[in-house]
Amino acid sequence: MRKKHHHKKSPSFTKKWSAKLHLWFGLSVGLIVFIVSLSGTMYVFKDEIQHQLRKEAMYVNAETITQQPLSIETLKEKVSLELNEKYPISSVEIPLAKNRAYEFLYYEKDKKAWNYFDEVKINKLVYVNPYTGEVLGIYNEKYDLFPILKSIHWSLLLKADWGKYVVGIPVVLFIIMLITGIILWWPKNKKARKGRFWFDWKNVKTWKRKNYDLHNVLGFYASFIALLMSLSGIYFAYPWVKNTFNLALSGSVELPKEKEMKSQDSLHGKNNAVYDLTARETRKLYATSSSFRIPLNGKNKKGKTLKNIPVTVYGEDGRFAVRNQLAFDKFSGKLLINKPHQQLNAAEQYAHANYDIHTGSYFGMAGKIIWFIAGLICTSLPVTGFLVWLGKKKKKGIKKAS
Repeated sequence: MRKKHHHKKSPSFTKKWSAKLHLWFGLSVGLIVFIVSLSGTMYVFKDEIQHQLRKEAMYVNAETITQQPLSIETLKEKVSLELNEKYPISSVEIPLAKNRAYEFLYYEKDKKAWNYFDEVKINKLVYVNPYTGEVLGIYNEKYDLFPILKSIHWSLLLKADWGKYVVGIPVVLFIIMLITGIILWWPKNKKARKGRFWFDWKNVKTWKRKNYDLHNVLGFYASFIALLMSLSGIYFAYPWVKNTFNLALSGSVELPKEKEMKSQDSLHGKNNAVYDLTARETRKLYATSSSFRIPLNGKNKKGKTLKNIPVTVYGEDGRFAVRNQLAFDKFSGKLLINKPHQQLNAAEQYAHANYDIHTGSYFGMAGKIIWFIAGLICTSLPVTGFLVWLGKKKKKGIKKAS
């Protein structure tokens, strides 16, 4: 009697092409995915690490705390005299906690530069005791580990404007790799499902099989977080991604633009205490917030002259999702616009939350830990994937030789 031969079913069209795309894209952008994942993972706990390293500069001596801090102009002059920089102070971040130092920032960019170190002319953060004017700490952020890691993650240390595409294209391919990876992982039946969720290494002795399982199992668990990280990442890089989010969330491609407003008091000339008036009103309106930032050089991030004084109020320390927007007349200090977080539409709220979602901080400390673990797995995937491919290549070479 003839024995029945059980022929192995050939993979479906979807799995066949998923395998091809997964391999081709993995070999082509694996190194960039490794670098971007590693730098992003190392950046996750930036706030916690810096908080420990800069504790002495961030907090003021309790004995120096008085009822009223010095004026912002006075503090600005003290910082300028002590540092003697050729560039003006860009902004000040004012914490609402009385025991915290003010943070004065120097930041200038060279639009013609092609790499991070030439593009950033200056990036210095100065911690100042607001009651005495004493400089508590000066940090050259340009050469600090975390801004460098951020630049590697964002643009591979290339100019931010176009370097983001050098990273953005591989991230788009990585998204396709994640989707094809899930398709390849998906078990055919219940029996095959058992070995896909965890490691079964009782009778496994070869490193090749263990490496394959690491790539397969860990890749599956990390893939959903990795998709969220990747999509929130290309949100920064590609306007069409941002526009798609805007359209889906609020029914409009463009975010609402604020009308330029001007107070009648502007005609009377500039009030020398304009920043203090701004700060006082902001404290009054958002007394329970974490901090607020005031630009001091009269320019926005793109270097254009500001027609008023925009103030950003951060609801929570170390997070950017809850953000309130104010605008004051730059001559009189009169409040022109007050837009609380609750009044923003869904697209605007997401725009503020995207950074926190990308870093995991949106979900608190638990989110950061999960994002960190997922980042480590994403860093390992190009390595384990390459070893899987190398093992198969060697196996084919041995078969051909025999």
